Amino acid sequence: MAFVCLADFQAFAKDNLPKSTWEFIEGGADECITRDENISAYKKIRLRPRFLRDMSVVDTKTTIQGSEISFPVCIAPTGFHCLCWPDGEQSTAKAEAMNICYVTSTYSSCFYDDIVAGAPNGLRWIQLYVQRDRKITKKLIQKVESLGYKALVLTVDTPALGNRLQDNRNRFSFPALLSTKNIHVPIEENSESLLSVSSIDSSTSWKDIAWLKSITQMPIILKGILTREDAELAISHNVQGILVSNHGGRQLDTVPATIDALTEVVNAVQGRIEVYLDGGIRTGTDVLKALALGARCVFLGRPILWGLTYKGEEGVRQVLNLLKKEFYRSMVFTGCRSISEISQDLVQFSKL
Repeated sequence: MAFVCLADFQAFAKDNLPKSTWEFIEGGADECITRDENISAYKKIRLRPRFLRDMSVVDTKTTIQGSEISFPVCIAPTGFHCLCWPDGEQSTAKAEAMNICYVTSTYSSCFYDDIVAGAPNGLRWIQLYVQRDRKITKKLIQKVESLGYKALVLTVDTPALGNRLQDNRNRFSFPALLSTKNIHVPIEENSESLLSVSSIDSSTSWKDIAWLKSITQMPIILKGILTREDAELAISHNVQGILVSNHGGRQLDTVPATIDALTEVVNAVQGRIEVYLDGGIRTGTDVLKALALGARCVFLGRPILWGLTYKGEEGVRQVLNLLKKEFYRSMVFTGCRSISEISQDLVQFSKL
């Protein structure tokens, strides 16, 4: 079976996952407006190609937090990979052999030790939900730091769970044998929403950045920032990066698509810390557009799960390789011989 674009992996996953699992992965909050605009917003951005620039040598490498990656696409944190493939996150992590970064979720369905053992040389960051029991959070951070994780990605947009209508209709629940292996998470079913992950601390605030800094040497990245005001607060709290994210449109509906929010955040940051983006990346030209508008690199969520569903580790590699080839081609057509040559001059916004 020849898959020639990410949509082919999506179609395979839709046909081969249980309906309720598929709708859990693909679902968004309320009317799914933000989820859909994450993708459609890229179609409103046009590229301005440049030619006759000697494209015989093109270098896709870049760095994030000082670590080199082979191209500016990394793996975003998503939970419960065992829904898609028996070995779950262990298979996902092995795709790090492509020399990219994998952000492991707090709610991984594999033990962190096993994830590291399967890909001992990979670049890994850890995504964090602060738990109500702070001792659990501290223990988790110390554990992953001892395992060689290189950055802490604090998700800031989950003081409550988004209203995911399709999951509510399906009364979705996780299989009995599936659990979060690294922390005990009480997952409760109720009449109003699909799940209540009651261990997440909704009181988490800016003052907790100092506490996190006191218990780890890892750089801190804030995931979920969408506004100038919060970007400026992030700077004032001395974090090392911002991941512009709307949780794949799964939290608050009708917030901006991440590519639309990116410019506001980048303008506020003014190059003082690195800015990344997730949400809606489906082609190599999407990656180029995000970099042109100021992202250091992008993170891929749902497409990784599609690849995992297809062929485990090999499926994830195929997704990433396909995107890398598309990104390389987009650099060639726009006259960019290195990442440093990608600039805002490459894009214009359509009036359509």
